[in-house]
Amino acid sequence: MSRLAAIDWGRMARRCFGPAVVILVAALASAPLKIYSYSCGHDFDFHLLSWFEAANSWRHGLFYPHWTATPNYGAGEPRFVFYPPLTWILGAALERLMPWGVVPAGLAFLLLAGTGLATRALALELLCDGPATLAGCIAIFSGYSLFNTYERSAFGEMTGGFWIPLLLLFALRERSEAASSTRRAFDGSAATLAIAIAGLWLSDVPIGIMGCYLLAAVALGAAVLRRSWAPVLRAAGAAMLGIGLASIYLFPATWEQRWVDVAQATTLDPGSRVEANWLFARHSDPAMDLHDAVLLKVSIIASTMLLLALLALAVAWRRGRLKEHRDWWILLASILAAILFLQFPVSKPVWTLAPKLLMLQFPWRWMLVLEAPMGVLLAAALWPAKRWRQAGLAILFAMIFVAATLFANYNFRQSCDADDSISGMLRTFRSGTGFEGYNEYAPPDADNSLVAAGLPGACLVPDPNKTLGAPSEDIDNPVWDPSQHSCQATFPATWVAPERFHVSATTHEAGYLILRLRKYPAWRVTLNGRPVREVGSRDDGLIVVPVPRGVANVDATWSTMGDAIAGRWLSGIALAFVTVLCLLERKLRGRNQPRLS
Repeated sequence: MSRLAAIDWGRMARRCFGPAVVILVAALASAPLKIYSYSCGHDFDFHLLSWFEAANSWRHGLFYPHWTATPNYGAGEPRFVFYPPLTWILGAALERLMPWGVVPAGLAFLLLAGTGLATRALALELLCDGPATLAGCIAIFSGYSLFNTYERSAFGEMTGGFWIPLLLLFALRERSEAASSTRRAFDGSAATLAIAIAGLWLSDVPIGIMGCYLLAAVALGAAVLRRSWAPVLRAAGAAMLGIGLASIYLFPATWEQRWVDVAQATTLDPGSRVEANWLFARHSDPAMDLHDAVLLKVSIIASTMLLLALLALAVAWRRGRLKEHRDWWILLASILAAILFLQFPVSKPVWTLAPKLLMLQFPWRWMLVLEAPMGVLLAAALWPAKRWRQAGLAILFAMIFVAATLFANYNFRQSCDADDSISGMLRTFRSGTGFEGYNEYAPPDADNSLVAAGLPGACLVPDPNKTLGAPSEDIDNPVWDPSQHSCQATFPATWVAPERFHVSATTHEAGYLILRLRKYPAWRVTLNGRPVREVGSRDDGLIVVPVPRGVANVDATWSTMGDAIAGRWLSGIALAFVTVLCLLERKLRGRNQPRLS
């Protein structure tokens, strides 16, 4: 009882008030997704199918799957090798707690709340609790975050709203200015910075790229402003450890790129190229009309964010709010200037020469990095000194937030067709008919548009290059039907496990079995228990197995490749180093703390 009496409940309530406000604002921003149902944004189908596949693998005891069976109309693709795991794990995990229809709203709420809380933590380095809380709320309603939530359903990119403010916080935080460079570099922030970098890469490849460039820029800038190599030393050590932590995904994804055509993500669609996405760009091709409509919308959002951040910077400077922590404010202003520069064609040489930068596809993606600095600058510029004005400002922003939520719901929300809805996709998923595949996950010598829908588990043919399926008016891909007589015999296939494909056939003559399974080097194919050499390459990328007359039991089993094992070891080693670094930093920080007499 005495311990309870010793607790300062008032102080605890004050400490929890700010985070509670941010969480409440995140609930407001995502409320229409629960009240009016989810939005079928641009990336919604991709994420939803990934959640279905991950949850199905978990039900069969496979926690970290590699293959998704339903894309390419049941022929599958190695999506989980190449797409970072955080969002598909989160989506599948939420299904254990709530119905599928609520999962998108639940995930959006978590990501928006994370954005606000991380921005608030960053702002607390520069501002008091009140304006820091306002900064977190502004980041949630930055415009781009709502656009990602309602129009794009870009859950992977939305995670950057959480990781990027933490990256800035841990990269720039200075706890022991008088200590040596090594002590300043490892003052308790390096281990957490490594975790933030790993989080970026495990969430989304474009934000991983943006995060690494941002880290390099702010570390070099801080080193110049503070006249110390400590920021660079911290950033370099944390970057190596962070990438090491993410190697369980990064190493096989990087190594196995030669087995798929990932370049199609940025080259196949003209609208996915950097030069097609400068702010307010327009194109003469009528096929780009829909792209231009979306680009105009995001251009208005981006220009508004940039203008507000610039005005906030000017007002805060004029009101004398930037006198303390000048290095922080200079770096935040530099981020703003760099993002502005990258939105226009004059920056094309940078996009072309900087490694992997073209993989961002859309220059306006940098608005994700602007969310936290804009929130901090606006809060610094607008927060008044008097209590009654603070209350008035809070009421004003509450009204703005409600209006922004309604605006996003009615202007960004994407309607759902029957087939694209959760119930429709779940019905298709369970039926086994499958979905379209993604071109970047296709074998380099294969064409996704040639994979026929409705294929049997295995098709016996005399010619391994036999064309299967005929053109259809309903879908872009060809459709197979028994009446086409393209198969001498057909046989069903079963998934014995999420990554083990089995066909049992009795053939009346020798020939070739075309499996409804896409080629990938990780598949180990056996015929009657013996390894078999696959035949050539089909234009549709399906596996072909030569079979003799008689009984043919064909198994394709996913094998753990050497690069995947190496990635696990690298992540394990990096985790050990991060743990040691965390303990070491804690010890060093304890030594730097002043002792009470």
